[in-house]
Amino acid sequence: MRIHRMKKIVFFTLALMVSFLAYGQGDTLQNAAGGADSIAHTHAEFSASKQMSNVTKAEGDSAYMRNDFAAAIEIYEALLQNAEAPEVYYNLGNSYYKSGDIARAILNYERALLLAPGNADIRANLEVARAKTIDKVTPVPEIFFVAWTKSLINCLSVDAWAKYGIAFFLLLLVSAALFFFSKQTRWKKVGFICGLVCLVFTVLCNVFAAEQKSALTQRNKAIIVAPSITVRSTPSESGTSLFVLHEGCKVEIKDNTMREWKEITLEDGKVGWVPASDIEVI
Repeated sequence: MRIHRMKKIVFFTLALMVSFLAYGQGDTLQNAAGGADSIAHTHAEFSASKQMSNVTKAEGDSAYMRNDFAAAIEIYEALLQNAEAPEVYYNLGNSYYKSGDIARAILNYERALLLAPGNADIRANLEVARAKTIDKVTPVPEIFFVAWTKSLINCLSVDAWAKYGIAFFLLLLVSAALFFFSKQTRWKKVGFICGLVCLVFTVLCNVFAAEQKSALTQRNKAIIVAPSITVRSTPSESGTSLFVLHEGCKVEIKDNTMREWKEITLEDGKVGWVPASDIEVI
């Protein structure tokens, strides 16, 4: 009896821990991602803020259809001042691409992809825009497991992972009820095994959601927006010239402590300093 009671205590303790984790993640997911999983989805927050603006997304879409890309850019930029939305970033990227500004097209596709990482249309257009850049950086090869895990995490948004986490947690509670209240040993075993599986998936979903949230809040990636820049060994114009980068190249900000200069690193491992005015954070 004492062992059986200890099992109950341990199981409920784990359930409470996961409940706290799921609640904390679910409570912040809307603030982190804006609640959008695809280009066609329009979330309530964006709709509310849109009413406060003098322009609408429909007007931007209309300007885009008329090939008035300058007007479309102006409208989409104004809308994004109120709230982030992947469909607006996507259309803004398309407008910049049509107007010949490849760097800002890539920048806005990347921003759209942060909010809707599983959207195939965004990824396809991003790859088309990247193909027009001058710099072809070969990433350092990653271990297969690491690359596969990153791909899995990026297949869904923070909202989607958090929702799956909540769903698995509810299944965990059902399994716990089956384990504790069933009188038949067979159903107790089923409840115990299903509970362990749901516990693992609940934790994984919340961890993946946390990773997506971290990517949204840190914003340590940037795009070169100047036609070309010289990467230097020190944060000064007198620093040794290391190599040249061109517009559209994606970099990671390694040192963000200085206002005028940023230390960046490329996917191939190269490191250097660039003027802060020549890059724009994703």
